[in-house]
Amino acid sequence: MKISRLTPWAVALAAAGLLAVPVAASAGQQSAADAAAPVHAADATAVDSYYAPAEGKTGPALKTALHDIIKSQSKVSYDGVWNALKVTDQDPANSANVILLYSGRSQSKSTNGGGANDWNREHVWAKSHGDFGTATGPGTDLHHLRPEDVTVNSTRGNKDFDRGGSPVGEAPGSLTDADSFEPRDAVKGDVARMLFYMAVRYQGDDGFADLELNEKVNNGSAPAHGKLSLLKEWNRIDPPDAFEQRRNQVIFDTYQHNRNPFVDHPEWVDAIW
Repeated sequence: MKISRLTPWAVALAAAGLLAVPVAASAGQQSAADAAAPVHAADATAVDSYYAPAEGKTGPALKTALHDIIKSQSKVSYDGVWNALKVTDQDPANSANVILLYSGRSQSKSTNGGGANDWNREHVWAKSHGDFGTATGPGTDLHHLRPEDVTVNSTRGNKDFDRGGSPVGEAPGSLTDADSFEPRDAVKGDVARMLFYMAVRYQGDDGFADLELNEKVNNGSAPAHGKLSLLKEWNRIDPPDAFEQRRNQVIFDTYQHNRNPFVDHPEWVDAIW
């Protein structure tokens, strides 16, 4: 498949309002000057070049090519994640706040912590699925870490993703039951693309488990997450929006210097799985 600056994903990146987004938080291990730098729109030619080794590939060959591209990254400490999320998930309408993933709530950046109404660091790929915990690497990878209300984070726990259940307090539109969690409609695709990223980035060649997607719930400590068919559906019905695209660019520019390929090319999900 030819990667072209005229493809819809490239046009969306250029038009998604990624220009000059101010940030107020320090960037953890970054300098204050770096943290305060504006975020610029992704240059389509540069993104084409980044993915050049994947051009024309599908299936396992595409997955391998993308892994080889994105495994080259800088890493953030788990403490550094706090400040990074204040930048990556900044509310576009209020630079003092972050947007919580499942709750959709705009909340003060300063209320991060462990209290009932604080926000903390949600591992979208549950850290017990592969038993990587908070280790620098998958446990601190910003492409799947998001701010979330402490209570909602606890409710989600390490559940796989599926449909149905009872409403989740403080997370309107999200549902849960004994073995699964369904996020609100506006972030279903975001969740899916974070999991697809993890399944490509962590292939067992860097001391961590080989993470894979399957059709199960109750995956427990196995290095697997479900349900694949539903995640593919969510990727199709909720395409990347400006917030998700900006987030991908911030992580690339300021922190890890790698990208989530499925935010740039959501069609690659069906090309691989």
